[in-house]
Parts: sequence; structure tokens; C-alpha cells
Amino acid sequence: MTTLPQIPVEADWDRAPNLLDGAQEMTLTAEECDLGYWLSAVAQGTLRGRAEAGHDAETPAHMKEDGPLRQALVLELGNRSLAESRAVDVLSHYVIGAPGVVEQEFFTTQVVDEARHAMIFRKHLVDLGVPETGLLGFIKEQGADYTRRVLNPIAEFATGVVRDEGDFIGAVAVFTIVIEGVLAPAAELSERKWTLLDPAAAEIARGASIDEIRHLTVGSSIVREHLARNPSYRPRLIELIRRGRRLWDELPSEEFVLEREELFQQGMFAHAELLGDYEVFPGCRLLETTPKQRYDLAERWTDDMAEVRLPYMGVPEAVDIIRNHPR
Repeated sequence: MTTLPQIPVEADWDRAPNLLDGAQEMTLTAEECDLGYWLSAVAQGTLRGRAEAGHDAETPAHMKEDGPLRQALVLELGNRSLAESRAVDVLSHYVIGAPGVVEQEFFTTQVVDEARHAMIFRKHLVDLGVPETGLLGFIKEQGADYTRRVLNPIAEFATGVVRDEGDFIGAVAVFTIVIEGVLAPAAELSERKWTLLDPAAAEIARGASIDEIRHLTVGSSIVREHLARNPSYRPRLIELIRRGRRLWDELPSEEFVLEREELFQQGMFAHAELLGDYEVFPGCRLLETTPKQRYDLAERWTDDMAEVRLPYMGVPEAVDIIRNHPR
């Protein structure tokens, strides 16, 4: 008789916290999240029954009908698929540059996670009626401007730190603080937005968020442990965070997010009967939000995460560098 492994809370589909709570409250290390952990807790836990598609919910018929709601999700999934594929490219350099087996194993699992995310985003596009033949070309063409203006600069920055500057810890900080730390709240918002409008999309976002909790917390632990052993590294770390923040300020991310949020707004009202009094967070009905309010909400969640994760890493002074909204 085969005994299934005991799945830890953070990898359990039903018991894992949401991304914001998990990233702020949980502590995981690379030693804990090794290859064996991934093969048991993730492959046999989080992904059990959802390995192929990332969900087991039905795609509603209205999501297959042409219109602003479907168009918003097609844009979101396409661009997120491109971002995840680019993360695979970047993180492959982390695997090569890892200083030890522990770090190498963890980033190998993260490469697989990001590749899986790209795959399930693509597959849901097919669920929405995008032809499977020529799918990669469709995604590339749709997201050409996003790739050139947002993804390329981010990838070049992170890759340059690990490959050209030879700074593995700095590269981990860049990915954890500047890239995933800033993008994670938008992923959380995606899950909440689509819960009633497209349960399959919400489940896909839920599974990806469970992985992101691990990526953010382990990345934070790697930086924290290195800084504790090497306090003289602090000025270099702060310099990289400042460089990352300057880069982020130069990117037209808001433009691309608001484009699909405007489409979502139109589609949301067209299907208002599905939402009713549904709250995107306690006390705030989704139907009462605007595209800019939702964008600002994700930015405030970024600030909330930074206020917890950066002091944990040992750089509380970096909170004001990352913060989007002054207190």
C-alpha cells in the first residue's frame, strides 16, 4: 500500500494562505525547500489533479464569447505567459551561478514552477477559444510591445547582476524584492477578480500564488542569511534595490495593466449579475471599483509586503525605496 506524503500547509491547495498573507507571515528556507520537498509537497500536493491544466473548474460559456471580458483575460494570460517564460530564461542563470547545491536545487525547482505557470496560462487561452495552432505566435505578437518595453529591461537587469556582475545574492534580491515582490500583489488581485467570472482562471492564479509564496519567502531567507553572515554587503544590497526601483519607475507597467483593467471594467458591468455583492476585499464590492483603484490597491499591497519582508531580510531602510505610496 502506497502512503501519500504529508503535505505541508503552505503547499496544500485547501489550507495554504493567500499570497499576501503567506508572503508576509511564513518563513521558508532553501534547505527546507529542496528537490525532495518539491517532488513530494508540490508535485504530489499542490499539483495533485491539476498538473496538466492548473485547475479542475469548468470555463464558463460567457468567457468563450468575444467581448471585453474575454479580451481582458486573453491579454492578461498572454502577457503573464510571456513574463513566466522570460523568468525561466533569467532563472536558468541563477541555477548556473548558484554557490552551492542547496541554492542550485531550489532554483531548479523555481525554473520548473515558472515554466509550468507559462504552460497553464497558455492552455487556458485555448480554453477561451484561442486556436491552439499558432498559439505561441499569437502570444508573441499580442505581447510584442509589452516584451520590448517591460520584460526586456527587467530581464536584462536581473541577468546582468548574476551573469555579468557575478553577484548571485544580489540577483536573488533583485528577483525577490524588485521583480516578484512588485508583481505578486497583481497576481493576488487576479485571483480575486476572476473568482466568480471565471473560476478556472481563479484556480490557475491560486496555484501560481501558492508557488510564489515559496519563491518570495525562500528568496528572502537567502538574502537574510547572507547579510547576517556578511554585514559589509549591505551597501551593495541597498545600491541594487535603488537601481531596481529606478528601473521600475521607468517602465510603462501601469499603461499595460490599465489597458486590460479598462476592458475588465466593461466586461464586469456586462456580467454584473454574476458578481452581486462580491467583495474584492472586505468592505469593497468589486462592482464599485475602478481600473485605477484596482491598480492602486495592488500597489498598496506591494507596500504592505515590503514593510514586512524587507525588515525580515535585514534592510528596513529599503522600505522607503520600494514603497509606492508615502505613509
